[in-house]
Amino acid sequence: MVAGGALLHEQVRSSNIRSVGYSQADRVLEVAFHSGALYRYDSVPADVHSALMAASSKGSFLARFVKGRYPYHRISS
Repeated sequence: MVAGGALLHEQVRSSNIRSVGYSQADRVLEVAFHSGALYRYDSVPADVHSALMAASSKGSFLARFVKGRYPYHRISS
């Protein structure tokens, strides 16, 4: 686990994504990119987080099932 934003992050194997953090209680997903950008997605169900972590391509899953579906904001660049 590594520190990301407000959540503890788990490093992932991805060409774009460095780590992912999730709070089931708050339904908040944080995604840290290798570029240094950190995004927080709100109202994300636990099953979506689980599917992201199990996906063979984290970036493709994020683009298809998270981006544009959940409210988000950039925490840092």
